[in-house]
Amino acid sequence: MTINAKKNGTALEIALEGRLDTMTSPELEKELNERLDNAEELVFDFANVEYISSAGLRVLLSAHKKMSGKGGMKIRNINEIVREVFEVTGFTDILTIE
Repeated sequence: MTINAKKNGTALEIALEGRLDTMTSPELEKELNERLDNAEELVFDFANVEYISSAGLRVLLSAHKKMSGKGGMKIRNINEIVREVFEVTGFTDILTIE
């Protein structure tokens, strides 16, 4: 998985590419732990995410909890495979998906 993170004002924008699974989710978690304290909003671009596992969902849920007291978290550009995982797990009710 490739993580491209950039600061846009007070927002942290993270574009992911590849699979967000048991092997790659610790890398994303580390990146978020290093950067979230200085962000008021978190925006994920999932245009190039091929797959997400329960480990990836756990990282997203943790980030969502951290950002709920700030400006929030959004996920953009999800494909049908990821959308189906979000729907089956109930994450569409929890996360802001654009």
